[in-house]
Amino acid sequence: MTDFLAAIDWNVVLAVVAAFIKAFIIVNVLLVIFAYMTLTERKVMGRMQVRYGPNRVGPFGLLQPIADGIKLALKEDVTPSQANVWVHTLAPIMSLVPALIIFAVIPIGPSIPAGGGPAGQPWTWYIANVNVSYLYVAAIASLGVYGIVLAGWASNNKYSLLGGLRASAQMISYELAQGLAALCVVVMAGSINLYEIVEQQNRSGLPFGLYPIIGWVAFGVYLIAGIAETNRAPFDLPEAEGELGAGFHTEYSGFKWSMFFMAEYVNMVNVSALAIVLFLGGWWPFDPQIPVLGAVAGILGPVAFLVKLALFMFFFIWLRSTLPRLRFDRLMSLGWKVLLPIALANLVLTSIVVALWPIGAWPFA
Repeated sequence: MTDFLAAIDWNVVLAVVAAFIKAFIIVNVLLVIFAYMTLTERKVMGRMQVRYGPNRVGPFGLLQPIADGIKLALKEDVTPSQANVWVHTLAPIMSLVPALIIFAVIPIGPSIPAGGGPAGQPWTWYIANVNVSYLYVAAIASLGVYGIVLAGWASNNKYSLLGGLRASAQMISYELAQGLAALCVVVMAGSINLYEIVEQQNRSGLPFGLYPIIGWVAFGVYLIAGIAETNRAPFDLPEAEGELGAGFHTEYSGFKWSMFFMAEYVNMVNVSALAIVLFLGGWWPFDPQIPVLGAVAGILGPVAFLVKLALFMFFFIWLRSTLPRLRFDRLMSLGWKVLLPIALANLVLTSIVVALWPIGAWPFA
C-alpha cells in the first residue's frame, strides 16, 4: 500500500480535483445566471414597455426564479401518445449538455502566478487549456441543434417539425458566416487557442473587434450570426409563437420544457463569452504584463470579463424588446446573400492585410 501511495503523482491528482471543482462551480454558476437572467429580462422588458416586471415574490421579485423552478419541477410531464418517447425525452438533454460543456475551455481571466493553484501551480480561470479550443467550441456548439431537430421530429406534431426544420436551416445559414468571422481572428492571432488569442490582443494593445475595418466587420457579422444561432429575437423563427405555437417545444411541459429554456439562456452566455474572448480582448485592459497591475490583474480581469458579459446580456434583452421577428425567407436571404459574402470577403482582406503588414507592426501594437 505504501508503494502504491508513493507511486501516485499527487500533482496530477490535485490538478484533476481542481478541474472537477471548477467544472462544478461553472455549471452551477451558469444555471444561476440562467435563473436570474429570466428575472432580469422580465424586469428590463417591463421597464422598456412602461410597466412593472415581477415584484411580488420576495423583495423586488428576487425569489421569482426559485418559485418558477419549483413550479416547473412539480408540473405534470406530458408526452403525446403518438410521440417517440425515447427521442422525445433525450432531445432536451441533447440541447442542454452541449451548452453546459462549452464553457470548459473559455478563459475568463489571466493566470495568477505560481503559488495560487494546487501544489504551487499557477491558478487558471478555465478548466482546460486546449490547443484547439476554438475548434472544440465550434464542434460542441453545432451539436445543440440536433436536440431541437429531434424534439420537433419526435413530437409527431407538424408545427414542432416545422420549428425543428427551421432551426436546422437557420444553423446551417448562420454558422458559416459566424465561422468565417471567427477565422478572421484566428488569422490575426495566428492561433486557435482561445487563451493565446486573448493574450495576443493584450500584447497588441487593442482588441481585435476594435481594429479598423477588418475587426469591425468581423465583429458585426459574428454578433448578428451569434444572435441567430441562439434562436433569439429577431431570429426566433424556430419558436415563432404566432406562427407555430412555440415551434419545436410545443409538445413539451414541465422539467423537459425548462431544459430547452436553460439551453437557450446558457447559449446566450456562451455566444457572448466567445465574442468577448475573440473580439473584445477577454480581460483586456487588465493585462498581468503591465507592471503597475501585476498579480492584481488576476482578480480585476475576471471582473472586466463579467462586466462585458452583463452588457451583452442586456443587448440581447434590448433587441427582443425593440425589433420585430423577421420573415423566414428574409432570414435565410440575410444569411446567404448578405452575411456570408461579407464574411468571406472580410476573411480574404484580413489574410492580405496580415500577410503584408503583421499585427505586431501595427501603430497601436
